[in-house]
Amino acid sequence: MICLGLDCAGRTAAAALMQEDTLLFECTLNLGLTHSETALPLVEGALRAAGLTAAGVGLWAVCAGPGSFTGLRIGLAAVKGLAFAANTPCAPVSTLEALAACHTGEGTVVSVLDARRGEVYWAGFALPGPRRLTPDRAGPIEELGDFLKTCKKPAFFVGDGARLCYNRFGAGHGLLPCPPALGQSRAAGLCLAGLAMYRAGLAVPPAELMPRYLRLSQAERERAARLAAQG
Repeated sequence: MICLGLDCAGRTAAAALMQEDTLLFECTLNLGLTHSETALPLVEGALRAAGLTAAGVGLWAVCAGPGSFTGLRIGLAAVKGLAFAANTPCAPVSTLEALAACHTGEGTVVSVLDARRGEVYWAGFALPGPRRLTPDRAGPIEELGDFLKTCKKPAFFVGDGARLCYNRFGAGHGLLPCPPALGQSRAAGLCLAGLAMYRAGLAVPPAELMPRYLRLSQAERERAARLAAQG
C-alpha cells in the first residue's frame, strides 16, 4: 500500500510517500511560506517524483491536531479534496504522535508544540515504540513537571516547543538535549503513524476528517472572557 502523508500543523510543511514501511519520498519546507502556498505543490512533487497519481495512493495521512488552527484546516481540506474522488481511506494522525514516530532508542520522548500565551500542547511516549503514555494535552508548560519526575529516563523533547521546555526544565538529571533539526516534525513519522492507524482499523472516509484543536481559539477565549465579565 502507498501512503501519502501531509503535515501543515506547525511552522514547517512536509510531505512523504511510503510503501508499507519503505520511505519513497520526503520533503520538508521551512522557508517562511504559508501552507496555502506549499501544501499542494508538496503533494504534486511527491507524486511526480514517484511516478504516481492521486489514484495510486491507498491511504492519505494528515496531521489532525493539535497545532496551528489555520494550518490544520489547510492540511485537512487538501487531503479531504484529494481523497474524496475515490473515497480513499484517511488517517487523521495526532501531530504529537507523528513527531514521536521517527524516534528510537530507550527512555521517553516528549512531543511538545508551542501553543502561545505560556501554554504548550504535549504528550509523552515510551521508547522503544513509540508507545503512548499520556493523551494529547494542552496547558501551562509547568504541567509537564510531574510527568518528567516519574517517566522513564533518559527523556528528551521534540517539536517546536522543545526549546521552551529546555529553558524551563534544563538538561541533566535524565533529560537529554535533542538537536533542533532532529526534533522537527517529519512527514515520514506521519506516514508511519498513519499506517499503524490503518492496520488497527482506525482509518476513516475523507468526509469524516475533522480537526482536533484541544482548546478554544483566541477569539472564542476572548468572547468567553467578555461574557464572564458581564455577568
